[in-house]
Amino acid sequence: MKQLPPLSLYIHIPWCIKKCPYCDFNSHTATTELPEQEYVTALLRDLSNDLEFTQGRTLDSIFFGGGTPSLFKPASIEAMVTAAQQQIGFSPDIEITLEANPGTFEQQKFSDFYHSGINRLSIGIQSFNQQQLQRLGRVHNGDEALRAIEMARQAGFENFNLDLMHGLPDQQLEQAMADLQTAIELSPTHLSWYQLTIEANTEFYKHPPQLPSDDARWDIYQQGQALLAEHGYQQYEVSAYSQPGKASQHNLNYWHFGDYLGLGAGAHGKITQLDTSAETAQIIRTRKTRAPNDYLNQITAHQHIEAIAHDDIAGEFMMNALRLNEGFSYQHFSQYTGLTSHAIEQGVAAGCERGLLTVTADHHIQPTAKGRLFLDDLAALFI
Repeated sequence: MKQLPPLSLYIHIPWCIKKCPYCDFNSHTATTELPEQEYVTALLRDLSNDLEFTQGRTLDSIFFGGGTPSLFKPASIEAMVTAAQQQIGFSPDIEITLEANPGTFEQQKFSDFYHSGINRLSIGIQSFNQQQLQRLGRVHNGDEALRAIEMARQAGFENFNLDLMHGLPDQQLEQAMADLQTAIELSPTHLSWYQLTIEANTEFYKHPPQLPSDDARWDIYQQGQALLAEHGYQQYEVSAYSQPGKASQHNLNYWHFGDYLGLGAGAHGKITQLDTSAETAQIIRTRKTRAPNDYLNQITAHQHIEAIAHDDIAGEFMMNALRLNEGFSYQHFSQYTGLTSHAIEQGVAAGCERGLLTVTADHHIQPTAKGRLFLDDLAALFI
């Protein structure tokens, strides 16, 4: 490994209006006035502490996630964008995304977000069906979702993602396709269309809803795939679909095993530390204090750093890269891990034998359609 991978920045805002019953992210209901200015100050301090990890690179993307980052004032978001630009620097075509929920949309506020440097929105719709929105604990209704998208366009956002779930409680095929058709007719540049899963430490885990059968969910998936393809949305990752040239650059960096700084309560980062005197590198994970109050007050160790064990690097790479329809090359694997192709050859051979992988004449490794359906089984070959 003689070259560092691209660098991105993730900034976590941990508060929501209401905690959704399916959500296992580090998010907390905002029961009192948000300590917004104090949190921005902590983020700026966090950024300064992490500058050593940039190693001369500029940022290819920034992602404000949560929680609900759109609860913060545009001036707070702009302060972070400005600090990142001044202290790290931006690549010419940087993508800067803000997650937003329809219940937080105000026309002037989102116009101000646009002028603060945000050039992409990710809007959490989940469903347009009122009954399903209530079951999912969302704070908006279907009409508000439609209005939010129109306001985003009026604010200047031409590039935006819609988050949409399928396999919802008691959802019928017709309902799922109606949701997807509504989303497609709104012409987002990107759609994240993913199946509801029941995660530990959620309200749905404690009180599981009745989900459609496996066969019903498979029918939804198949028909949804066909509908998206019919309207020109290209699937490039397990649950990510985009118009041509509009794939999420930030998420692609994750799946390509690029580097990223993680700022905010509970944020994670992944950094390659290159030894310029040899063809070796150490890849580390960073993790920030999880509880918002502890993060603000630095009550516990602000940052935990651990190196990824040499024997685990190949598996970590594969867990990400195999999510991409296009797969990866042996050259990309070596460039981003510092390992030779020998580290994965046995797993690749086993994947090909089981019909989960294919290798092209130019040594490009891609998951097959079967491999994408059995991704956990495929990834297990490299662990």
